[in-house]
Amino acid sequence: MLEFFGPVSIDWMGKAKFFVSLSILLLAVGSISLYLHGGPLYGIDFRGGTLVYVRFVKEPSISEIRASLAKGGFPQANIQRIGNISRPDIHEVVVGLDERELNEQHLDAGRIAIEDALHRSFPVPDASKPDLNAANASGIAETLVRRDPLGFGPAAGDRYKAIATAITTFRDSQHGGLLASVEDLSGPLGASAEVRQGRGGAAAVIGALRDAYTVGSFAIRNVEIVGPKVGAELRQQALLATLYALGGMLVYIAFRFEWIYGAAAVLAVFHDVLITLGLFSIFRFEISLTVIAALLTLVGYSMNDTIVIFDRVRENLRIMRREKLSDIVNKAINQTLSRTILTSGLTFLTVLVLFLLGGSSLRAFSFAMVVGIVVGTYSSFGIAAPMVVAWYRWRDQKGPVGAVAGSRGR
Repeated sequence: MLEFFGPVSIDWMGKAKFFVSLSILLLAVGSISLYLHGGPLYGIDFRGGTLVYVRFVKEPSISEIRASLAKGGFPQANIQRIGNISRPDIHEVVVGLDERELNEQHLDAGRIAIEDALHRSFPVPDASKPDLNAANASGIAETLVRRDPLGFGPAAGDRYKAIATAITTFRDSQHGGLLASVEDLSGPLGASAEVRQGRGGAAAVIGALRDAYTVGSFAIRNVEIVGPKVGAELRQQALLATLYALGGMLVYIAFRFEWIYGAAAVLAVFHDVLITLGLFSIFRFEISLTVIAALLTLVGYSMNDTIVIFDRVRENLRIMRREKLSDIVNKAINQTLSRTILTSGLTFLTVLVLFLLGGSSLRAFSFAMVVGIVVGTYSSFGIAAPMVVAWYRWRDQKGPVGAVAGSRGR
């Protein structure tokens, strides 16, 4: 095994009271935060509601959007900017409405309310014309066939369909689905073989589009709608998935080692999850399906780290039969410390970069990974291992421990 540093001799079990005190403090602070906030802050996946992702030509006024939504009867709307380090020219926000009070037949009301509020705050230049940023390829093709700016005649549907597809592809891939003006299309239209075959070229097509369409200052990029019934079912399934994972690990470790090892490992993982949820409440991060995926990942990560220590304890029991269990556990933790620092440290650096640079859409997921790796690594030697030692100490097993904490086989 690669050694990060030389042999160490740290009395981890002698510091068990400090570890337990720290955990109690974190759990208490997190519990108080959860109580004051009325429980975890669930995301759209669990509480039900509407999320509308909107992209703007220029930096929008969040206060103006919020005021318009308030006039529409939604003063509690959540509005958040979505950053993009690689594309600072893209201005995008996500507008969320909680729809727990709406029934399943009115789920679309939130999306309509958000769209109406945006149109009030950012009206199109000419309301009598459709918005080119909201038009699809078939609609643009029909308009071009009807106007026939290139003089192809009535049998030119396929040509205009190809031109319309080129327009929407350029708009969505190169401009993020949002054109500032019709003139932005001069480049792709000038390079189109179909356009060059007609009379008037790109200028004729741009003129026809200018007459038929207006260009708004925003475009709706995506809409997510989750009903309250579906959200409740997802919450239940997420809880069951976590409990099933913990139950399966408890059975495995109890069979592989001793039942107290399995109980200690599972309680330590419960400890990790509860502390992470408490920190989510303190910093007001939403719990979504991706966060649940992160928590389940960290359950396995923390459990793996704990099993590595327990496995080394089992090996040491065979050669240190007359030593105290606390000394054997200390030695096992010190022997695996280099491995722990290498694996946990490198993983932590990776998710830390994801948290700092990954953008707001990944912020909650990466925060769960950062906290989980730190707490999960700490709980393996600070909670799970002392729990095993405390159990045997309570059973007055302070003498030879070979027959007490032995394994059931490899």
